[in-house]
Amino acid sequence: QVQLVESGGGLVQPGGSLRLSCAASVSIFSLSSMGWYRQAPGKERELVATIGNSNTNYADSVKGRFTISRDNALNTVYLQMNNLKPEDTAVYYCNARRIYPPVNVWGEGTQVTVSS
Repeated sequence: QVQLVESGGGLVQPGGSLRLSCAASVSIFSLSSMGWYRQAPGKERELVATIGNSNTNYADSVKGRFTISRDNALNTVYLQMNNLKPEDTAVYYCNARRIYPPVNVWGEGTQVTVSS
């Protein structure tokens, strides 16, 4: 059973930075990919960034500002968020996926609020 625990959210001023962490209960090397998604009030959940064993993918809205990375030894994935904007305000969710045996697990989410 894969479990994910997010941390690192909070309140930050526009232009500021935050780093989110997602700790997995299993070896992330065994997973096909991990990623960060976000959901703002009244909006659908959307992809922010994903990372596989050798590739990364970003939403256009965060390219150049956010960086996703992984530490296989710590079974942890990070999302470094720089130059934050008010429109980045949302609950950020960590996701883990594997094709076989199939896995599609979500963390409980961490709130990120960008406001002056």
